[in-house]
Amino acid sequence: MNTAAPTAPDAAAVAADVARALTEDLGSGDVTAALLPDVPEHGYVVARESAVIAGRPWFDACFHALDPAVRIDWRVDEGDRVAADTVICTLAGRSRALVSGERCALNFLQTLSATATRTSDYVSALAGTNTRVLDTRKTLPGLRLAQKYAVRVGGGVNHRIGLFDAVMLKENHIHAAGSIAAAAAQAKTRFPDLPLIIEVENLDELEQALATGCDRILVDDFSLDDLREAVRRANGRTALEVSGGVELPRLREIAATGVDFVSVGALTKHVRAADFSMRLGAPPG
Repeated sequence: MNTAAPTAPDAAAVAADVARALTEDLGSGDVTAALLPDVPEHGYVVARESAVIAGRPWFDACFHALDPAVRIDWRVDEGDRVAADTVICTLAGRSRALVSGERCALNFLQTLSATATRTSDYVSALAGTNTRVLDTRKTLPGLRLAQKYAVRVGGGVNHRIGLFDAVMLKENHIHAAGSIAAAAAQAKTRFPDLPLIIEVENLDELEQALATGCDRILVDDFSLDDLREAVRRANGRTALEVSGGVELPRLREIAATGVDFVSVGALTKHVRAADFSMRLGAPPG
């Protein structure tokens, strides 16, 4: 689990994402851009609505892949919240590269900024509490690392990256093993160095999970009264994560129970792209 400030994404992963996107968009070549004279040109990007900026490395890589000499001057930092009508960057490069890279670059910027903005909204709603926001694996196919990076930019915390970096025992795993105790014992024997997370659906299962000494317990669809009782029983021995029904209007009352984390699939799966526009020429003003 990553609780540090957001670090730069892996350059190779960014390059791979961008290569896929450009191949998908350009195919055998941009036939419309081919009609233009390939001359030095300027451009700028403006935010059409308030948003938390995320995705600059992907945006830059799209244009550098098409014009290594392109110059991109950012007026805002990654993680900044900008107001509508803010010019966020200017560009100077070859005209064909600018128009050919526009859509892919904006696609990354609008998607990752949307994730960061949504995350920031949840983080802000929990300000002053000890409860932190986790993401989930409910990400856009092929963009998991990018979206999880955007969650960190927005102030959230990454859950497990995939099915390989933590053992998470859910209802079907427990059913197949025969009990919570049996499933946990198998996990500790086979993967002793990995975090162990156990999902429970009631207070009886919570007691069974606490007895295993696992790293975290995911309490699924508990009432507020049961959450408070779960916190009392855990008594700081094991971190508690709330999953299911975690929506903005309920965040403060959930946090008031004393749980450590809320996991929110909406950060990455309910994405409404942030609105950005790129124009050739000098920015207004």
